[in-house]
Amino acid sequence: MNRRRFIQLAAGSLALGACRPGSGVRPRLDKAHIVVVGAGFGGLNVARSLKRWAPELRVTLVERHRHYERCLGSNAVIAGLASPQGLVQNYLAAGETLGIRMVRANVLAVDATRRFARLENGDALPYDRLVVAPGIDLRWDAIAGYDETASHGVPHAWKGGPQTRLLQAQLAAMRPGGTIVITIPDLPYRCPPGPYERASLMAAYLRRHNPSGKIILLDAKTRFSKQAAFQQAWRSLYPGMIEWVSAEQEGNIDHIDVSRRVVHTEFGRHAADVLNVIPPQRAGQLAWQADLADASGWCPVEPLTFESSRQPGIHVIGDAAAVSPMPKSAFAAQAQARVCATAIIASLSGLPSPPPRLINHCYSFVAADQAISVTGVYGYEPDGHRLSTLASGETAPDGDWRREAVYARDWYALLLEQTFG
Repeated sequence: MNRRRFIQLAAGSLALGACRPGSGVRPRLDKAHIVVVGAGFGGLNVARSLKRWAPELRVTLVERHRHYERCLGSNAVIAGLASPQGLVQNYLAAGETLGIRMVRANVLAVDATRRFARLENGDALPYDRLVVAPGIDLRWDAIAGYDETASHGVPHAWKGGPQTRLLQAQLAAMRPGGTIVITIPDLPYRCPPGPYERASLMAAYLRRHNPSGKIILLDAKTRFSKQAAFQQAWRSLYPGMIEWVSAEQEGNIDHIDVSRRVVHTEFGRHAADVLNVIPPQRAGQLAWQADLADASGWCPVEPLTFESSRQPGIHVIGDAAAVSPMPKSAFAAQAQARVCATAIIASLSGLPSPPPRLINHCYSFVAADQAISVTGVYGYEPDGHRLSTLASGETAPDGDWRREAVYARDWYALLLEQTFG
């Protein structure tokens, strides 16, 4: 499959695995109540899809925060290329225009047997189907010397909010000729290409403001997404500025001395002026409260419907879901949301769920006006109840990166418009 075809498929992903099932009599839809918990790219998209395709459904969206501050796009903010205010989205405007009931609350527990979600005020919210998009939690016990308290001075910046602004401020204040060290976990984690985009855009900042600065990437992996194109970008745009150190070279991180900003690996040590620690991750807290996650740290699901393999009647989408080989990304969450909505409507209508075709398409900026991308197309294998990669492709090292940047800006705008309105 050629590159142009990948882009066409990504642009047309609304139609893949997301056709409204059936147009005949659907007797249960007007009586069903669907509760969605979490209003990020997964939760908000599934709620909006349900109301678009079956307006008679009662859909309640529960979200504890008033606004959503995106992690998507935060690397540009860290590098001084965008405003932090541009990352803030309004939940209410996105949901209420479609008749979605919005409830601002925290879900403390889920009773999968009696089918209700218990809110922090004590109310019980009954459901016919529950969709949860709990996102990620950071594994604070994974790296010796680094915990949540340490992150207040040594940021992870892997969730939107104050951490993004903290890392931005530290980059801007770094001494001339200083060193940035970024630690990168092993898969799976949210947005696999994200750390390498971050390094690229930080290098773009250094080239303008601190040209003798250096960036070291300490990677728990031995290869990474879009590697050939990223490394070509580093050689051509930031020669000698970015050093990638794989686990094969120095082993895993042994411990971190936060007070001195020193990372100790099995075979070496690296002192930083700015230290960005991206810890290993797992499914968000609600997944554990509802017994949706397993020993892997993630939530096993049936990819045909995204229904939990552990709790019937509950669907899990987005970063928390274990649907390898599909990566964890905002675009993937949106695609999963539409497949999940289709499956719920089909089930309530007495129809079988159509076999899904899912796409993940992801752009990474390597400079303010240059970008690269990767695309994967995934199909459902009924025999194994799993997804398999049907085709994949990524930007070539000698690709037209400026044109990709134009596509990337349109892609960002469309993804935000389809999610937040």
